[in-house]
Amino acid sequence: MRRPVRAAESAAAGLSGLLLLLGTACGSRLPESDFGDRPDRAPVTRAAEPIRVGLVASATSPVGGDAFTGPRDGAQAYFDALNARGGIGGRRVEVHTCDDGGSGVGNNECVHRLVEEDEVVALVATTALDYAGASLVARARVPDIGGQPIGAAYDTYPHLYGIYGSLAPRNGKPGWDGKLYGGTEIYRWFKREHGARTAAVVSYNQSASAAYARLVVRGLRAEGYEVVTEQVDFALPNFRAAAADLKERGADLVFDAIDGYGNAKLCEAMDDVGAEVLAKVTNVQNWTSTVREDYKDAPRCRNALWATGSSRNYDDTAAGHEAVREFREGTKSLKTRSQWQLEGWAAAMWFTDAARSCAGTGVTRACVDRFMATGKPYTAKGLLLPVRFERLPGPPRTRRTCLSVARWEDARGWVSQGDMDDECFDVPQLSYRP
Repeated sequence: MRRPVRAAESAAAGLSGLLLLLGTACGSRLPESDFGDRPDRAPVTRAAEPIRVGLVASATSPVGGDAFTGPRDGAQAYFDALNARGGIGGRRVEVHTCDDGGSGVGNNECVHRLVEEDEVVALVATTALDYAGASLVARARVPDIGGQPIGAAYDTYPHLYGIYGSLAPRNGKPGWDGKLYGGTEIYRWFKREHGARTAAVVSYNQSASAAYARLVVRGLRAEGYEVVTEQVDFALPNFRAAAADLKERGADLVFDAIDGYGNAKLCEAMDDVGAEVLAKVTNVQNWTSTVREDYKDAPRCRNALWATGSSRNYDDTAAGHEAVREFREGTKSLKTRSQWQLEGWAAAMWFTDAARSCAGTGVTRACVDRFMATGKPYTAKGLLLPVRFERLPGPPRTRRTCLSVARWEDARGWVSQGDMDDECFDVPQLSYRP
């Protein structure tokens, strides 16, 4: 299971996109791939032969624009910097990219080309609106490293390693009996740090939006909040009415289950009616450097934006984090920066560390997968909260989880609120169906 805040965030990220959004084989013969790393069968390659990896992103999805390209761009920037330093053991990383168009058909085509035709060693930083090819990746035993859990694939299939980890069995069914679990640490943090007591949850009258909103409402109530629910029409949303009501009800916090465009319009409406809140809380997908442009008509709400996640703030230049400085240096040619770019950078670093562990046997799918499956926590030099992969027979009732929190300020950008390694809570785990 992904870290609880990540469960909620990934649901929000997938929801945002949507809303713009193996049975056991008979016999005793093991597949040949199980023996791919025997010393006497190490691949015979020239020293300069590149290591091929695949990057799948829904770059031209119905969501449009750059909604799903951040992880891809961050991973590509990392591999460019790595190749400039000589690559991995003198071998450059050859990146094969594929835009699946945000469709299941397109995703299957990308997976087929990268896995079967290009024969990539691994997929890295996958960001797919509809990861229809996930089962093919799993059957081919191709490690998929650091992907964004927009859907339930990373809690369903073996050999898939999402950027936030998983404790689920990953036996072909999502989570445990079809349920995933999320924690309440976000709500507890705002209660502890700012004394928040009333929270509004804004959603569309659309099934995915409403389902995620119900999860948020459950979490808030579990932490003792009074909850105000606001549902607007997906086709003709009246954000002004919702903003006026949450103002009337005295909401301290505003959470949402709507897309980026809707968030901007909600913020405009909040400014128009004079609704002031402690925090308008968003997720990692909207943790970007384009806030001024995205919320240009809502200056007051814009400066009440808070983002929560599971990775170190890409804007955290004052805290002395060398890994953040390396990321910023490696991405200085990009027009914008985002938290998803940083997580894509971390995913590429993860693959690189896995590939370097294969120096004695050759960089193969099986060797890289073995590194990923060790169960040891991974932090990408402190860019990520410790990521773990285990296969628990049942979901934990509670779990100690940490979170990264930042607030937007026009004059300073995203400002970290405490250190993510210290912002930790023991919180209940609440179930939901993906």
